[in-house]
Amino acid sequence: MLTELERRHPLFRLSTKRNRDIADRPEGPYGKLRPTRPGEYLLMDSTRLDVFAFDPLTLKWVQAELSVGMDWYTRCITGIRLTPVSTKAVDVSAVLFQSFRPRPAGRDWPRHAVWPEHGIPRTVLVDVKGATGPGLASPPLVPETLVVDHGKVYVSEHLTSVCRRMGISIQPARLRTGRDKGPVERYFRTLREGLLQVLPGYKGPDIHSRGESPEDDAFFFLDELEAIIREWTAAVYHCRPHSSLVDPGLPGLRMSPAKMFEHGMARAGYIEAPRDRDLAYEFLQTKWRTVQHYGVEIGRRRYSGPGLPEPGVRSPYDSPVKNGWPFQVDPDDITRIYFRDPATRAWRTLVWEHAPSAEMPLSEDALTFARQLAASKYRFLTTGLPSLICWSGGISGWAPRSPSGAWPCGSRASRPPSSFRRVRRRRSSRFRPYARPSARTSKTAELREPDVVTETGDDDEADLEDLAGEDDFYADALEDV
Repeated sequence: MLTELERRHPLFRLSTKRNRDIADRPEGPYGKLRPTRPGEYLLMDSTRLDVFAFDPLTLKWVQAELSVGMDWYTRCITGIRLTPVSTKAVDVSAVLFQSFRPRPAGRDWPRHAVWPEHGIPRTVLVDVKGATGPGLASPPLVPETLVVDHGKVYVSEHLTSVCRRMGISIQPARLRTGRDKGPVERYFRTLREGLLQVLPGYKGPDIHSRGESPEDDAFFFLDELEAIIREWTAAVYHCRPHSSLVDPGLPGLRMSPAKMFEHGMARAGYIEAPRDRDLAYEFLQTKWRTVQHYGVEIGRRRYSGPGLPEPGVRSPYDSPVKNGWPFQVDPDDITRIYFRDPATRAWRTLVWEHAPSAEMPLSEDALTFARQLAASKYRFLTTGLPSLICWSGGISGWAPRSPSGAWPCGSRASRPPSSFRRVRRRRSSRFRPYARPSARTSKTAELREPDVVTETGDDDEADLEDLAGEDDFYADALEDV
């Protein structure tokens, strides 16, 4: 009897994960989505990779998280993005954008791993050589339905608004049911067994598969690890026959994702991808803000530029902010934002007021990390420090005087009143506040009139001469930078 129960409801034989999966099975048979053409269903999911990588921003060993998009009909990977620690909504939208605009292929990739730029397999064309260009890393698709789980980034307002603008439906999977996205889960396992476990820094899926210190051997940067995964997917995964890719008319034939894409093109016809050159703006995060006389403020950063509506002009949008306008923000480059003119439908670029001092794109994460680093290293702000520290949030305002004698940002306006020469001159004068005469003082004695000090402003020559006599702090202020 116990043997029969163990066979029906395993408890001691299999692993805990497998027993939990068997216990979660429904009582009756359940259906599934059946794709009939390329682009009908796009599976998207993220997973924590079992390998360490090196973050070039923080210079630390970090765990990487991989987000992919897979066409259910062909099993082709249409988008790949590797992020440190965790995935954000902008990363998921970037994976979705790669379905419309695939990344270019590597220069040293084998020829069979490169897709034509227009997305049509070479076997469909008559003149193959005439249409061959640099090539793409994956085939372009136009997803109709997005199958995602209930992760925070997949049910975010950012991804939902992108799908609404692009006309993509969202099909949520069941809670804690990995089989609803079985093909993409199988890809993660194939990636681990076929590529990751042979890379240095591999830590395994559990503690039993982990070495003593796997991070000591990890030397791949995040971008290098993403390039390796992208090349392996194009050269190996897309060209390997899959047991689940079959044609009902030819049940014994096993096809690869690349061959299945050709088969789907023969069945469904040509895939017309949007040709708008400004399509990438639709996948950025939307921020609703009002227009002020100085421009637009997002994250305590002010942007301005040509094409911005005049302050007070009524917005034609039904925004969550009163009289708000939509602005597209790229967290990987906060030096500029984008605004679409409602009259001409042309995109305008608004530049950050501190962008001229930055010689390269600045991301939101880099700015946050720089502010934290500056706050932990420098307790007092001076003109010798970079401007990044002076306008960073949380460090400005009054602060105790530094041992070198300089005040925050070196500004005389931020110095306390007691530091100005005019106040010190008042304190050193013979003037004393009025007090009741003591018994030792003659009742007929008259109070002495106070010395009259003429107010000449903060920029008078006396103050400038006084500043020249202070400690020469600014001569060596740049040594720490």
